[in-house]
Formats: sequence, C-alpha cells, structure tokens
Amino acid sequence: MTSKWQALQTRLAELHDLNMAHWILQWDQNTYMPPGGAEARASQMATLQKIRHERLTSEETARLIEEASQEIEGAPFDSLEASLVRVARDDYQYASGLPTEFVERYANATATAFDVWRKAKAAKDYSIFLPALRRVTDLKMEEAQIRGYGDGHPYDVFLDVWERGISTAEVRRIFDAQRQGLIDLLDQVESVQDRVDDSVLHQPFDIDAQRKLSKLVSTKFGFDYENWATFDEAPHPFCLQIAREDIRLTTRFRPDFLNPAFYGTLHETGHGLHGHGFAPEIDGTFLSDMESYSHAVCESQSRTWENLVGRSRAFWEWLYPQALEIFPEQFGASSPEQLYKAANKARNQFLRVEADELTYNLHIMLRFDLEVAIVEGQLKLEDAPEAWNDTFQQYFGITPADDAEGIMQDVHWSVGGMGAFNGYALGNLLAVQYYNEALKAYPDMPDRIAKGDFETLLGWLTENIYQHGRKFNAEQLTERITGTSIDAQPFVEYLKAKYTDVYGL
Repeated sequence: MTSKWQALQTRLAELHDLNMAHWILQWDQNTYMPPGGAEARASQMATLQKIRHERLTSEETARLIEEASQEIEGAPFDSLEASLVRVARDDYQYASGLPTEFVERYANATATAFDVWRKAKAAKDYSIFLPALRRVTDLKMEEAQIRGYGDGHPYDVFLDVWERGISTAEVRRIFDAQRQGLIDLLDQVESVQDRVDDSVLHQPFDIDAQRKLSKLVSTKFGFDYENWATFDEAPHPFCLQIAREDIRLTTRFRPDFLNPAFYGTLHETGHGLHGHGFAPEIDGTFLSDMESYSHAVCESQSRTWENLVGRSRAFWEWLYPQALEIFPEQFGASSPEQLYKAANKARNQFLRVEADELTYNLHIMLRFDLEVAIVEGQLKLEDAPEAWNDTFQQYFGITPADDAEGIMQDVHWSVGGMGAFNGYALGNLLAVQYYNEALKAYPDMPDRIAKGDFETLLGWLTENIYQHGRKFNAEQLTERITGTSIDAQPFVEYLKAKYTDVYGL
C-alpha cells in the first residue's frame, strides 16, 4: 500500500476511534448511566466532538488528503483507496464549514437536551423540554446561517446531516408521489377494519419470555450474542455499531403488547447486521461509520428485516411453532395465517415506532411538514404541540391524549435530529427497491424464509450493500443495485398488493 495513503488512513482511523468513543458514551447514557451523571456526560461528549472536529478540519488532514489523492490517481472508483480519499475529502469539506467552537456548543446542548427530554417525556410535559429544544433549534438555525444554502432552503442544511446532498424540494417531491396513494389505501382499509383482528398480540406477555423470543429471531437472522452483540433496554430503541465485532442493540418492552419489543428488536437487528457485514478491510476505518453516509440506506436495512421479512407470511410460517412453545396460552388458539394478518393490521394510532407499514410514512410526512414550518418561521416552538395535534387529526382522525403520546414521543429533536425522520420514509422506499432485486436473484426467497433460511438474503445484502460500508452514498448505491434512483412507486405497489391480500380488498 502506498505510504501517503497509509498516512491518511492512520489519521482517519484515529478520528473514527474518537467517534466510536462518543457513541459508547451515548450508549451508556441510554442504558446504564445514573441520572446524576447527565451534566458530566454532556461535557465529556462535547470534549470528544471538539477534539475530533479540530483534527478532522486541521491543515494536516487537508494535506494528507491531497497527497494521498495524487498518489492513488487513477485507482478504480469503488476501490478501498479511492473510496477512502473521496469520503475523507467530502467529510473534511463538510466539517470545515463549522468552527470548532460551534461544534462544542452544539454537542453540549444536545447531550443536555437528551436528559431533559427523558424527564419531560416521563412527566408528559412539553413545557419542561421547551427551553432545551429552543437552544438546540437555535443552534441548528445558526448552523444554517454559517453554512449558507444558496438558492435552496434553510432546511436543506438540516437534511445534509443525514442525507448529504438531498434537497427539501426533492424530499417533498418524493413524499407527494406517495401521499395520496397511501391515504386512499388507508381509507379502503379503514372501511373493513373488522376483517383483521390483532387482539392476539395485545395480551399479557411475560417480559423474560418476550426477550427469549426476540433474541431467538435475532440470532436466527445472524446475530451472535456470545461473541459480538449485546442486548439491552433503552427509552428509545437503537443499535450502535462500535466495531464489526461490537454491536450494541437496545429495545423496550411492554407487558401487554408484543410488537414494541419484538419488532423493535427485528428493526435494530437489521441495523446490527448491516454494521457486522462490513468488509473486514474497512472495519475500524473511516469507511465503517454506519450512520455517517446515508440514513436512508441504513434505515432500508432495518426495515427489510423488520417488515419485508418479519411481517411476511413466510416468516410467520417458520416462526409459529417456536412462538407457540414460548407463549402456549397466548398463541394456542391461533395459526400462522392469523398471526401474519395480526402483525399487518393497519390502523390510525399515535406512536411512530409502533406504526404499521401503511401508515408509517404518513407519520414521517407529518414531522416533515412541522419541521419545515418551524425552520421557515411559520410555526413557533411553543405552538408546536397544538400544531402537532391538529395535523395528526388531519392525517389520522385522532388526537394524542398528552405530550408523551404526541410531540414528545421521539428522542430525535433532543439530540439535534430535526431532519433525520425523512431517512426512515426514504429507507422504506429503498428497502422495497433493494428487496425486489434480491427476489430477481432468488425468486424462491419466500420459500427459503418459510424454511428458516435467512442466510440467502443475508448473503445477498452483504454482497451488494453491507460490505461496502460508506463507500457509496444513497444515489450511487441505488444506481449500482437497481439502475434507478429513489422511487416511491415500487413501495406503493408493494403496499397495495400486501393490504389487498391481508384485508381482501
């Protein structure tokens, strides 16, 4: 390997290590940190982000990027060498748009706001969270002014953190292409709701037994809890890839409803499989930060395992005997077909993380509408709960009972994630586009899943998506796999076929 490129790789690996140390602190903050540690943790996380930003934006990093670029000139676009330099240059230019002093202030504000959000949600009181949210939002608006957005929209800056290069106009176009189709299909389903009964999933479910079932499926999908994965609880489920052999999964349980922990675990398992599937040669390098190249691609993988696999008829054919063994009283009078339909019941309900496939993207569109209104100055933060409830009523015909069920339900705004939600909806679209390509390669995939063969799909995803880390952005990867760009139509067609089947439309 060339000496200049090796020097750059060493420099970037140190930056990656600093970022992973930050993620470990965040994982601990969500799982085991005592409440009294919040103030100190905010300072610790801010210090790490400050040091990383200073090193990333330094003249030495810029010099190493240019020297390595000259040294590997002519290397194939998808090679390790060319990809590392390309991603490093993009990150350097992006990070250089902000002064280190701002990065430190922002890291401190978000770490502090997370703890405030957790307390405010428990109290079901948005007013407790409002000052911290205002501070974070003001900082994001300051960032938009610092970076500038040319002829675009200030919300473009909010999107760039999660999906570099996508515009507000493009997200609106993609959402508009599916919005009415989803609403029309939901109206059809609402008119025949009694055709699907999901009461079998709303029963007393022992927490330890839920954990056993969730880990059973997660392990079958490919997780190794003996060697490289952990299983914990958190207020808001997440999965962190610290290294290829260090994946931290969290979920949350409800004693009277199976779906939150079960499908939350499947969702986070998708993220973990993605991170574990990185090629060994990029593990620990600047190309192996799971969340730093495309939120939409990351979410496409969690949604693949949660929905396209975990809510399929074939999956429940495989799982039923094992689920019956763990929950004989709850599932004794059911069948695989009944559980398949119950798992796919579509209804207007409040929580995004528990939303079905049909309504999920509408939950995201609601957030997009409100976030853009806040950024444009059309909606004041103090009026946001009322606007949330009004918009929710317009979209779903129901109104949240309190702030915890409404505007306070998600952690994202507290950690600076305004703009992040869109990746979930875009990820749903990409999941279907990618899975359709897997079906072309293996038309018998449903039969394989029904027999408990998940290795075939995992192998296809690893070869086509996981191994690359963040060599490619969403546009490049989607073109590489499908020959097209992000498209809402396959997702809408998938939902129409599925819900026509489930509800007999």
